[in-house]
Amino acid sequence: MDKIKERMNALRLEADDAHEKNEELKAKLKTLEQENLSKEQEITSLNHRNQLLEEEVEKLESALKEAKEAANSSAQHDTQNEALQRRVALLEQEAEDNERVLRETNEKLRQTDVKGDHYERKVQALETERDSWEAKYEEMAKKHAELQKDLHDLEVSISNV
Repeated sequence: MDKIKERMNALRLEADDAHEKNEELKAKLKTLEQENLSKEQEITSLNHRNQLLEEEVEKLESALKEAKEAANSSAQHDTQNEALQRRVALLEQEAEDNERVLRETNEKLRQTDVKGDHYERKVQALETERDSWEAKYEEMAKKHAELQKDLHDLEVSISNV
């Protein structure tokens, strides 16, 4: 009986140990379940955050693509702007040259007008002089005709004598 009591005490001790171990394992299981739940929540949170970050990456990639396109477009506009600025500079230079040529032409035209006026006055003076010479010539032609007639009359009168 002592052996049975010993065995019973041993079984009780074993049962108490098993019960304690069971309680410890239950507590450990509960802790592990809570940790697991916490980890699952953390995983869900991280998955959600990862999804948000992926969306943000897509937005940033899209913005980067647009920025690159805008930069390329800007570079093309810069090139076009430079070409237009060179063209404007050439046109301005051409306008200045044309303005200078126009001033020179106007000056030459003014000088030509002055010379034209001068030659016109000279022509008028020559025409007046010509008219005067023509009048003298007609007068001399009349005198010559009269003298010829007088000479002829004189010849006739001398031949009659």
